[in-house]
Order: sequence, then C-alpha cells, then structure tokens
Amino acid sequence: ENISDFSLNVTDCTQVVVPEEVFFTVAAAGILENLLVLIAVVRNKNLHLPMYFFICSLAVSDMLGSLYKTLENIFIILCKIGYLTPRGNFEKKLDDAMDSMFILSLLGSIFSLLAIAADRYITIFYALRYHNIMTLRRASVILAIIWTFCAGSSIAIALFSYEVATVIPFTILFPLMMFFILCLYVHMFLLARSHAKKIASLPTSTVHQRTNMKGAITLTIFLGVFLCCWAPFVLHILLARFCPHNPYCACYMSIFHVNGTLIMCNAIIDPIIFAFRSPELRSTFKKMFCSAR
Repeated sequence: ENISDFSLNVTDCTQVVVPEEVFFTVAAAGILENLLVLIAVVRNKNLHLPMYFFICSLAVSDMLGSLYKTLENIFIILCKIGYLTPRGNFEKKLDDAMDSMFILSLLGSIFSLLAIAADRYITIFYALRYHNIMTLRRASVILAIIWTFCAGSSIAIALFSYEVATVIPFTILFPLMMFFILCLYVHMFLLARSHAKKIASLPTSTVHQRTNMKGAITLTIFLGVFLCCWAPFVLHILLARFCPHNPYCACYMSIFHVNGTLIMCNAIIDPIIFAFRSPELRSTFKKMFCSAR
C-alpha cells in the first residue's frame, strides 16, 4: 500500500482496480473447477495413473493461488473498513500466512509442471518400461517430496522475505525452473520428431507416438498459460523489492490488481485444458453431471 501511494506521487499512472464482484467470481470459479478435477480423478479408477496424480497436484496449486488472492482481498477490505489494523501483531502473522500460501502455490505449480514434463519424457522415450519406471508408489513419493519441500520453502521465504539471501534464491528459482522445463520440452520434441521418422512404417507405434506427443503438446500449453498468468505478478514482486522508487517501476505496479487476477485466471484455464485435451476426463465430467441431474 505504501508503494501504491508513492507511485501516485511520482507518476501519472493511476491505479487499475478490478471490481470486487469480478475478483471474487473469478476466484470462486477457479476453486470450483479445480475441485471438480480432483473429484473426477478420485471417482474414476481409470484415471488413477501417475500423470493424473501430477495433474491433481497442479490443480491443488491452482486452488491455493485463487484462495490466496481471495483471502488477501478480504483482508484488505477488512482493513479499509476498520475491523483490522494493518500493522497489528495478529495481522502481521495473518499476512505471513497468506504470503506462505502464495509462495506454496507458485512453487507447487512449478514443481508440478516439472514432474508432468518428466513423466511425459519417460512416456515418450521409455514407453516399454514406463510402467516399471513410473509406478503409483513412486509418483506418490515424488509428490510427497515436492509438497514437503514447497511447504518448508514457503514458510522460510515468508518469514525471511526481507533478507536479501532469501529474495535472491527466490528470484533465480522462477526463471531457472522455467528454463529447465523449456529445455526439456525442446529436447523432447526434437527427439520425438526424429523417432517418428524412424518408426513411420509401424502403424501401432505411430499411433502410440501420436498419443504421447498429444500429451506433450497439452503440457506445453500448460507451461505457456502458466508463464502468461504468473510472470507479471512475479515481476511485480521483484520490482517492489528492488526498485520501488523508480517511476517506471511504480507505473508498472499500478496494475497490481490486474496481475493478481491473472493468477486466478490460470486456475480457470487449466481445468478447461484438462477437459478439452483428455477424452477420459471429459467423459468423467459428463457422467458426474448426469448423475447429479
């Protein structure tokens, strides 16, 4: 809020405010859609596969992102009407808890995307050994490690967010992990293209290869949507930390509410991609709605 007030004094950029009705509607839609994905995977035994476990992990991350922005907006409203004091001890702890939720959502999304990318890589290039390499037990262990690490990191970063030693690793982690995932995808597509030419004479293998490539393309869409929705908000955090008094930085930070809304849009878009790209998941949704009627 101090940064926002300062930006009005040094720039001609006015704050872009998203109406609260729109904000809460987008947040609720994101939470409900991802909750439907989780319920669909739990109810359909055909979806009890490592890939869908990782997709559920991504859905949980999206829900946390929407929930974080919802709680933060409620917190701001309560402060404005006088029910909470912005600098009180309880409010400080509440703010740290919400910051931890934000970081947990971001880290959970990054590592879930990384796990999905690794799963697709194994599916394409180790198809015959995939079920021996990526078992449900190993997928569960991977997810347990991911969320334990993310939970510990989110708490540590939130508590020591004002330390440079904490901010720098967090700053480096986002582009580094995105670059690693991007390299993995590029390598995957190049090798898959080469393999497709070699096995073009084998009809069954070609069909299998196309199925795996469809999954890789789906995950590439996930990555693109994630970058478009999260990068503006992460950039806002970096500018607020390293150049809060620069007029250009302050002008960019005037669209804080828009960047926050983009995070929740990511939670809405991902389930739509799930349903559009996965016939099995789409069929499960239809059965759920029909039984509900």
